[in-house]
Amino acid sequence: MNYRKLGTTDLKVSTICLGTMTWGEQNTEQEGFEQMDFALDKGVNFWDTAELYAVPPKAETFGHTEIIIGNWFKKTKKRKEVILATKVAGPMREYLRGGGYNYGIQKMTEAINDSLKRLQTDYIDLYQLHWPERNTNTFGRLGYEHKDKGDWNKFEDVLGNLQKFVKDGKIREVGLSNETPWGVSKYLELAKEKNLPRMMSIQNPYSLLNRTYEIGLAEVSIRDEIGLLAYSPLASGYLSGKYRNKTYPKGSRMERDWEFWKYRYNTPNLNNAVDEYYKISKKYNLDMSQMSLKFCELQQFTTSVIIGATTMEQLKTNIESVNVNLSEEIIKEINEVQKIYPNPCP
Repeated sequence: MNYRKLGTTDLKVSTICLGTMTWGEQNTEQEGFEQMDFALDKGVNFWDTAELYAVPPKAETFGHTEIIIGNWFKKTKKRKEVILATKVAGPMREYLRGGGYNYGIQKMTEAINDSLKRLQTDYIDLYQLHWPERNTNTFGRLGYEHKDKGDWNKFEDVLGNLQKFVKDGKIREVGLSNETPWGVSKYLELAKEKNLPRMMSIQNPYSLLNRTYEIGLAEVSIRDEIGLLAYSPLASGYLSGKYRNKTYPKGSRMERDWEFWKYRYNTPNLNNAVDEYYKISKKYNLDMSQMSLKFCELQQFTTSVIIGATTMEQLKTNIESVNVNLSEEIIKEINEVQKIYPNPCP
């Protein structure tokens, strides 16, 4: 396994991060236990979850993934071997603390205490803001329209709230998710000016089908030492090749929950791009999933690549991607496809 520093901290996290969002929906608790056992044995010491999970989000499964992880910690007594990341949800439906903004002190206190209880731990290594409270273009929405009521919790106040939890020992480090270059820069600026907790990571989407992170955020990551935690590196399975020819295997994410995912993947050039990447993987005798994951890991701005397997076979394949070699020739061919079909699934 490979390891990199988390931001400017002394924490060394595996470049493969164990994603967990299907546990409690597509995967049972026992399957989650099996994944955690295997991943830790293979050196994957960095795990990511969220209070919102399992996905697709709904009231019946809210918090279930954290419960599964907490039960594993209780059973194995291996909490200290894991660098654990979770997230507080942004503006949400009524079933989550009555809806509305969640980054004020009262709701955030409730959120972190509930996560600690479900996870059966007394501290979280990396606590992330799941998405911005302000109106901005996240979750693949292109084109920025400035519609701002200004009623969201201001960044300085949010950092002050997080500082309280750091001082209380409930969280060690803080990070962002689904954030923009402006948002990241403002958080870093305020942390430095006001001596408040510094954001150490940005969990945003990044894959061969969505390289929009390279526009603006990549430079911020490198210059300011706030690395990417790449989510959806396989584009929800499209970059494994299993959805080629528009076939959706029974039990797969797209077969189960197409209505939830279609906004991201119902795009004109998706299948054309996937076919071209598939050809490259076959040309060089590479597993398509491993080629796709390794490309993400190789980027200078990447700290860790978050994998989300629903079977043990997928998990083993994904973790083994760290041992794959991508030559300059392969990377050149990948970049040529990006020029022809740029970011088909932003």
